[in-house]
Amino acid sequence: MALIEKKVLPEYFADILAGKKKFELRLGDFEIREGDTLLLKEWNGIAYTGRELEKQVTYVRKFDIKNLFWPKEDIEKHGLQVIQLE
Repeated sequence: MALIEKKVLPEYFADILAGKKKFELRLGDFEIREGDTLLLKEWNGIAYTGRELEKQVTYVRKFDIKNLFWPKEDIEKHGLQVIQLE
């Protein structure tokens, strides 16, 4: 099990802290697995604020944009959404 540190902007940090946001959308440029711990450090764009949260990783799904169901042109036009389910 690994501890992975990542910056998070204040508006997202607040939603995670409140329990409203239970997902992260990140560039897949690092290794992370189920069971790892994500240490989220609040970053205001200039410096760390000192607030931190540790969250357990329960699910990871990596995808490649060229292997998605939708045409690249539609993705570029509309973007992608992450939908949280409870």
